[in-house]
Amino acid sequence: MKKLFAEFFGTFWLVFGGCGSAVFAAGVPDIGIGLLGVALAFGLTVLTMAYAVGHISGGHFNPAVSFGLLAGGRFSAKDLIPYIVAQCLGAIVAAGCLYTILNGAGVVDFSAPGAFATNFYGEAVYNGKAFSMGAAFLAEFLLTAFFLIVIMGATDKWANGKFAGIAIGLALTLIHLISIPITNTSVNPARSLSQAVFTGGLAMSQLWLFWVAPILGGIVGGLIYKFLLQRDTAEVAD
Repeated sequence: MKKLFAEFFGTFWLVFGGCGSAVFAAGVPDIGIGLLGVALAFGLTVLTMAYAVGHISGGHFNPAVSFGLLAGGRFSAKDLIPYIVAQCLGAIVAAGCLYTILNGAGVVDFSAPGAFATNFYGEAVYNGKAFSMGAAFLAEFLLTAFFLIVIMGATDKWANGKFAGIAIGLALTLIHLISIPITNTSVNPARSLSQAVFTGGLAMSQLWLFWVAPILGGIVGGLIYKFLLQRDTAEVAD
């Protein structure tokens, strides 16, 4: 049960900190944190919770990571559904808190693409560029696959585990720097679900992509590391 609470609170912090920074601080005139600040905020949420509760649950905070670690042989299938439920609940509760705080300043219009830090594709939200469904799928797939490679490599028994949280947090920062203009960055189905629940409309209708692409990417990343990169005992002996 402690593992599930750790996943709940870790995912809550990821959504509250990452999406919260996008909702409240990104667009503030003159002093807003912008794309770089939001990307860093997401990375910091994972970095801090990796050290806070990662030793309890493994610090997934993301269904795609759980699927990827399962594929990579680092996670038990019996824990998969409970972890995903805990992650989604943590994310939704965090989004509910953000929604309540935001509406404390007056009713907010969530009809625009990307509103409330929702994910999207096919909409010109940044710089007048609208990326197609295929482009969004490929970006989410590739970035999640590499995220899993970083996670599995940084937490490998042959790696220096003391710095794993830093590597993983910085990887998530880099991922957001690349893909915020493309999809508002998911690579995390629970994060996408939580925001879509409160906005409905476009975000909910496009939610399937932000579950399928990250999960497939996570599985492929886990398999790549397991079969192509992971050192075995024979290699160490040599």
